[in-house]
Amino acid sequence: MAITSIDIDADELRVARQLTGASSNREVVDIALRTLIAMRRQPAAVERLIARRFDDDQIDAPTMPPATDASADPTSHTSRRTVDP
Repeated sequence: MAITSIDIDADELRVARQLTGASSNREVVDIALRTLIAMRRQPAAVERLIARRFDDDQIDAPTMPPATDASADPTSHTSRRTVDP
């Protein structure tokens, strides 16, 4: 890990610490760096998704509607009640 001395505006650091809930100034800087990196990488990821080409069988593959509650969650361990039509 590199040790670097930087000047940071105290008011901005205070606001960033409040917004992130970070417990230290170092944590604020770490969060800021990770956020910047993720944001800069995101457009490249989106472009890769847009550029992807799918086969016909992938396009016409069956889909499942999203779960709206715990009873529809297949990983839920709660009991399910079925209703006959």
